[in-house]
Amino acid sequence: MTELKVLGACPLDCPDGCSWVVTVKDGVATSLRGNPEHPYTRGALCVKVNRWLEQAALPERILHPMRRVGAKGEGRFERITWDEALTEIAGRLKDMPGEAIWPYWGTGTLGYVQGAEGYAGQRLFNVLGASRHRFTICSIAGSEGIRYAIGSSAGIDPEDFALAKLVILWGTNPLTSGHHFWKFVQDARLNGAHVVAIDPVRSRTAAQADEHLAPLPGTDAALALGLLHVVLAEGGQDEEFLRERTVGWAEFRERIMEFPPSRAAEICGLDEQEIIGLGRRIARTRPTAIRATQGMQRHAGGGNALRTLACIPGVTGDWALPGGGLSYSTTGHVPVDVRALMRPDLRAGKRTRALSMTRVGEALLEADPKVEALFVIAANPAASVPDQNRVRRGLAREDLFTVVLEQFPTDTVDYADIVLPATMQHEHMDLNDGYGHLYIALNQPAVAPPGECLPTTETFRRLAAALGLTEPALFETDEQLVEQALAKTPGVTLELLRERGFARPDLPKPFLPYAEKFPTPSGKLEFRSSFAKANRQDPLAGYVPPAEVADEELAARFPFALISAASHQFLNTVFGSNPELRRRSGGPRVTIHPEDAARHGITGGARVRMSNDRGSFEAVAVVSDEVRPGVAACTKGHWAKLSGGANANALVAERDADIAGGAVYHDTRVSITPC
Repeated sequence: MTELKVLGACPLDCPDGCSWVVTVKDGVATSLRGNPEHPYTRGALCVKVNRWLEQAALPERILHPMRRVGAKGEGRFERITWDEALTEIAGRLKDMPGEAIWPYWGTGTLGYVQGAEGYAGQRLFNVLGASRHRFTICSIAGSEGIRYAIGSSAGIDPEDFALAKLVILWGTNPLTSGHHFWKFVQDARLNGAHVVAIDPVRSRTAAQADEHLAPLPGTDAALALGLLHVVLAEGGQDEEFLRERTVGWAEFRERIMEFPPSRAAEICGLDEQEIIGLGRRIARTRPTAIRATQGMQRHAGGGNALRTLACIPGVTGDWALPGGGLSYSTTGHVPVDVRALMRPDLRAGKRTRALSMTRVGEALLEADPKVEALFVIAANPAASVPDQNRVRRGLAREDLFTVVLEQFPTDTVDYADIVLPATMQHEHMDLNDGYGHLYIALNQPAVAPPGECLPTTETFRRLAAALGLTEPALFETDEQLVEQALAKTPGVTLELLRERGFARPDLPKPFLPYAEKFPTPSGKLEFRSSFAKANRQDPLAGYVPPAEVADEELAARFPFALISAASHQFLNTVFGSNPELRRRSGGPRVTIHPEDAARHGITGGARVRMSNDRGSFEAVAVVSDEVRPGVAACTKGHWAKLSGGANANALVAERDADIAGGAVYHDTRVSITPC
């Protein structure tokens, strides 16, 4: 029996970007484990990815091209050949205006070659002059907000949290959605660090913290300003850093003074002493490290919330200290040549528009010119994006030609005209990193694809040929794409990654990206941002209230602020059909505080209906003080068709955050009634 160990990397939408090892015996993948040599993965995978090989072998796996034979939404298909599928797609596209085509990428895989990071297939859509796809669903509001302050969305190295004396986990739950980071929190604790969680829900992570503050969803910037008010009262500001390394301090100081702890407490629904206590601790503790991830910026003021958080270590001087600063993402610290992958030059001379991935319903029902063809790549918008009912109406258009590249029969597949079978990560080559660490990894194919599954790159190479296109860039191999992507990554080559599996560019440790200067126009941290002013935003960082959570009139009709956070068992909707993980999830549940349960006549274990003007869905009630009064908490990732026909996104507005068009999943008001 021949046994091989094949090095690869997890492709999923998680900051940890794990390195893994696939054991292959006689051409069959028999086990998967975390790579023990990787400094961040350290041999462990998560509860989800531990079932990867089981998932790949599920009988529901899509193995052949299919054509719709039923009505849209029914999910009835017939098997066809690849030639038939490509001929039909090419025939539909040839006479279609370029802008009528929308390539819709999701984060089902973050690979630079096969997935979202490199917009797999973008070269073909550039040649066709297709509409441009805007990745607004995940992190864009926070990323742009931080960029206003420090010139980049990339913060400190998460490994350096081990050096912190105060760790603030702000709107993040790493024990569910990125548990490898927790090791560095534990290292900090062993060195005497105090750990604070700020989250409306007592999550797995908050339950392990030394201190937990539970503000109302979307009020984070007000809390940050209130904490800074206390820092100033305690004399905890770093005057030298403020004088030498910042712009606009005098004006920002005036804004801070508008938020004494009493006002911040009223806005956030907290006790004033909680704010004073944490503010004093921040004032006195160096270094302080703040970890904030994508969930906390999914509301109307999300961009400014992250922008204001990035200002805290500017006031205290923590940006200059090992183990101090803010961590939101590391994207940008490990340079990958994305332009070389996407080739925007192939679009030269073609008029194009941009379509937002969080406004699918609007685009499919109202865009002018009309969207006539939709390509869905590693995405499940029927289950994952806001205003689910409106999205379904758009997907159900008979004159919309929809092609879905998929591995499983998702909610979105049910609306496809043509379904193309896609490989999974251990079946193709890719290049991956993690947006929560500083390593890059090569994923080598461990086994042959099952059935007629093809890598996304090969699918688009074949489609280019079917369209009669001759541009050489459309036919380059996966190895060529990897080499082009790494051309500007110092010290990292394809040969090195083949040998070791992963590499870290030549970066110092500890890594202080802003020790000398910030990548802003001024070279300093900008409390008063020239970027913001150019984009017609408030030049000063500050508090932008959540649109629905803070609406008193709306609260009278819909008394619960709904949070639909990450599930411990699913990653977005990936694994949403896995029988064992579905069993462990217990199905859709909503947690409410005992006071709210008594007020609304709800008992634990009862089936309830959550609803607002956009839609409704049902779940089982859990009564617990894990949530604060006035907040209801459920998890995302449930497939609608496996959960009674809807999930939490039936309730979320198709509305933009304050900066860059981010989604507003956690700025949603609902009523909850017994079924």
